[in-house]
Amino acid sequence: MGDAPSGESWLSVADEAEAQETLDRLHGISHLLDNAFRIPGTQYRIGLDPILGLLPVVGDVPGAVLAAYIVVEAAYLGVPRETLARMLFNLVVDATIGSLPVVGDAFDAVWKANARNVGLLEARRLDPGDAATDRRFLLLAVVAIVGFILALGALSALVVVWAVGRLGLV
Repeated sequence: MGDAPSGESWLSVADEAEAQETLDRLHGISHLLDNAFRIPGTQYRIGLDPILGLLPVVGDVPGAVLAAYIVVEAAYLGVPRETLARMLFNLVVDATIGSLPVVGDAFDAVWKANARNVGLLEARRLDPGDAATDRRFLLLAVVAIVGFILALGALSALVVVWAVGRLGLV
């Protein structure tokens, strides 16, 4: 499931027609989840993902399941590991922030993780040797996540020190 040699398709599916059928199906799911409806009076489109997300507790589950299905199909088609990791990153960001009430639904309407992931799948299909782009993205994402976790830890420590000081425990 790694990078295919230059000029060779990374598709592990024996039948190209089956691969195209899968891609068409994924485009349809992505469109339904991210771009199915035009907001009246604008050119902006949203899909079912942010709309379903408005339902408390269970609203985000169907979107997350279908988003995971897109990643599973991409793995079946044999995209490079780096691309799968990037697709999973998009999925995790979407599921994590998208689970926040109201703000997450607005985020879902803008982030469009499914369209991003199908776009990544298509990009690797058209240029299988460009997985280096995904490696650079992943490196930057890991650095950003580690920085965020360190900042969150420092902020938490400062809040604890402040709270302990306010309570007069020190």
